[in-house]
Amino acid sequence: MPFFVGITGASGIKLGVRLVETLVPIDKVHLCVSSNARSVAAQETVELTFPQEVALWPPEAIHAPVGSGSYRLKGSVIIPCSMGTMGRIAMGISSNLIERAADVALKEGWPLILVPRETPFNTIHLENMAALSRAGGVILPPILTYYHRPHCIKDMEDFILGKILDRLRVEHTLFRRWKGDTSGQ
Repeated sequence: MPFFVGITGASGIKLGVRLVETLVPIDKVHLCVSSNARSVAAQETVELTFPQEVALWPPEAIHAPVGSGSYRLKGSVIIPCSMGTMGRIAMGISSNLIERAADVALKEGWPLILVPRETPFNTIHLENMAALSRAGGVILPPILTYYHRPHCIKDMEDFILGKILDRLRVEHTLFRRWKGDTSGQ
C-alpha cells in the first residue's frame, strides 16, 4: 500500500525530502508540498526535487486519491509539520490536501505521524498535540538523541527517520538498535 507525505512550512524541510527518498523504494509515495514549505526550502537551501515515481499533488488537489478514505494507505506523515497545520488538523479543518489527508488518516484509523518543528512549545501547541494524540495521531518531534552515538547530522536525521519507519512498521537499518546490558550482571 502507498504512503502519503505532506511537507509544510516549518524548519526541517530536508527531513521531509529524505523521508520521501527513503520510502520510494518501499512503495508508491503520494506527496504534497505547501507553498510555505517551498519558501522555507529556499531559506534552508534545500532542493525540492523528488524521484520520478513520486505522485506530486498541489495543495489545492483535494480530489487526489489520498483525500478519500476509500483509497487505502499504509500511513501518512507530515514532516515537518508547522504549528498552523497542526492546529488546523486538530480542529478538523481541511483547507488543503495535507490537512485533508491527515483528517482521512484519523477517521480511517491508519497511522498519522506528525513531526512538529517548533521550539519551545507554547500551551496552544501542546493542547493541539494532545488533541491529535487522543484522536490517534502520533506526535514525533525530531528530538536529538545521543545514546546511538551519532557522528554527524545525518546520523541524527537517520534516527528520526528510523523512528518514523518504526511507526509505519517498515523494516530499516537507519540506526543501531539498543540491545541493553548484555553482561547479565
